[in-house]
Amino acid sequence: MKLKGLLLAGGTGSRLRPLTYTGAKQLIPIANRPILHYAVEGMVQTGITDIGVIVGETGPAIRESLGDGGQFGCQFTYIPQNAPLGLAHAVKTASAFLADTPFLMFLGDNLLRSGLKTLVDRFISGQYAASILLTAVDDPRQFGVAVVEDGRVTRLVEKPQNPPSHWALVGAYCFQPEIHQAIMDLNPSWRGEYEITDAIQVLIDRQRVVDATFVDGWWKDTGRPEDVIEANRLILEDLTPKMQGILDESEVVGRVSLGVGTHIEHSIVRGPVVIGDGVQIRNSYIGPYTSVGNGVLIEETEIENSVVLPDSIIRGVAERIDQSLIGRGVKVQGRVERPKAMRLVLGDHSRVDL
Repeated sequence: MKLKGLLLAGGTGSRLRPLTYTGAKQLIPIANRPILHYAVEGMVQTGITDIGVIVGETGPAIRESLGDGGQFGCQFTYIPQNAPLGLAHAVKTASAFLADTPFLMFLGDNLLRSGLKTLVDRFISGQYAASILLTAVDDPRQFGVAVVEDGRVTRLVEKPQNPPSHWALVGAYCFQPEIHQAIMDLNPSWRGEYEITDAIQVLIDRQRVVDATFVDGWWKDTGRPEDVIEANRLILEDLTPKMQGILDESEVVGRVSLGVGTHIEHSIVRGPVVIGDGVQIRNSYIGPYTSVGNGVLIEETEIENSVVLPDSIIRGVAERIDQSLIGRGVKVQGRVERPKAMRLVLGDHSRVDL
């Protein structure tokens, strides 16, 4: 069985504002690579090479980042979605592309440590109308929730106030073409969206078998700043060291990747840390689980467990920057009046004097 792929990259990213006022949430970098690139690679690793990409108002930026698919070993078909009206609506929007082919749908802002292959392999080997990926969560009220009996999904409910289980749907689903008819029969939910959970429930109600696969390892939905920072930490756990920059009276400890043209002067870098190309770091400390984008300048500053996007300038900050997400082209300048602590979420091209 050959599957097509459907990659969702059209959301507004409201929970990541102000960063997403000027860019797509799926292109925020994790370990200096766009989140969306990890999603594409996960799909290609399952053997899927024909991928439809749902895009919205950030479509031009998504197209520029992904290209035609050649760099990933696949081909893309870009599918505009007029409004983000739910996951089932995205499938309906892509129905002409998907046609009568089974497919894998994956949310472009999700990260999976173990990838998608187990889900796809189970779907291909079984006689299932759908196969969904589940993980246990502490607060299921924020997710679609599944009831599973003997490995078979018997009930689904979207963001319930009284969750029937702790099994939350991860943003990965395999479907047979019959899902299209189920979606045609849907009405909008109380949220005004066409819910994929409702469409899968239609399959269950018609006595079709919906299989459950459980996440092996970690999963992250990178919808909030704290999720981006945590995903960055998880990805950096597997960092491969690479030293292409220049060290000038500096100390590098642990797993560190330095990009081309990067200059570290009178500083300490303690990994895991990834630093992009053309970065200048002087008289500073870069601590574990930090990603620094291309063209960044950091002087007289300590920072750790943070994500700094390209072309930002951080100078003379008295207190250590920790657990922060700093956008593109940001300027952070220390002042005489020194704060005792800080936590920053800064949008692109903003400026903050500290």
